[in-house]
Amino acid sequence: MDNSFEILDLSSLGRNKTWVQKAFGDISKRSAAQQITIGGVSGWCTGFVFVRFGKVAAGTLGVSLLLLQVAQHQGYIKINYKAIQSEIKKTKEVINKEANRHYPGVVENAKRFLQKNMFLAGGFAGGFLIGVAF
Repeated sequence: MDNSFEILDLSSLGRNKTWVQKAFGDISKRSAAQQITIGGVSGWCTGFVFVRFGKVAAGTLGVSLLLLQVAQHQGYIKINYKAIQSEIKKTKEVINKEANRHYPGVVENAKRFLQKNMFLAGGFAGGFLIGVAF
């Protein structure tokens, strides 16, 4: 039996930070004004991108649904709605079961994060809504 071991050097773990970690550090330790500014800017960017990609996704989905309805009406396809409803119900149950198994306490963790970073979250929400508006 081979008794060789690999040595894991954790001393350099803190030095290999991403550019985001280097730029912002621990945001929760910054002033309220900085947290609101960082949250607002990141929220605006997210909202802006969300709207742009959301419009494309919504348009694609809408056209697909319209084409599906036209194809069904013309008799090219037949949709079994009872089977679809049954599959949707089964899928929802599986997704809920797997999500609870793999990600227990996600809601609680999100609540704690929002409570700890109230200014950041508020700034993000405001910035997101501004980004969606433009």
